[in-house]
Amino acid sequence: MTSTLILASASPRRKELLELLQVPFKVMPSDVDEIIDNSLHPKEIVQQLAKQKAEFIADKVDNAYVIGSDTIVAFENQMLGKPKTEEEAIKMLHMLSGNTHEVYTGVSIVTDKRCITFCEKTEVTFYPLSAEEINQYVATGEPMDKAGAYGIQGYGALLVEKIVGDYYAVVGLPIAKVKRKLRELGYYEQ
Repeated sequence: MTSTLILASASPRRKELLELLQVPFKVMPSDVDEIIDNSLHPKEIVQQLAKQKAEFIADKVDNAYVIGSDTIVAFENQMLGKPKTEEEAIKMLHMLSGNTHEVYTGVSIVTDKRCITFCEKTEVTFYPLSAEEINQYVATGEPMDKAGAYGIQGYGALLVEKIVGDYYAVVGLPIAKVKRKLRELGYYEQ
């Protein structure tokens, strides 16, 4: 019997990226209470959260490959989550303006027998942004459900001068590495 591939995320961006594998999969968002230890490095936090999400769904299904993922934006040792208000989004974007920050995306793939968890770090540099540019971007509404108050795959692309690392990890799922880890777990040999 072929194992089911499950994405433990409600993110439409992660769903779109997983579709690049051209294999059938199910989406089962994980409702796990995210428990994090803020004393840990963002790299460790995203891996823990990804594993919590994948294990939450894996405990409910049999014979599946469950993918959990989490992304954190960090700047000068400060984690930048999703802004709660437009003012918070504006503050974050002013902080990132003209600077380089890190995006950490953790992924965990859980099966009945094994688990592989990893993290991709990508450095993102923003152009210096005027207050007008920031206000126009915030007015699009896009920053409000994005870690670090921007989405690189949308209007946020206009803020980015360069990246060093995996673009798709910034979007939310380093899909090329996910494919290789699925192969390592035996998914493609079924």
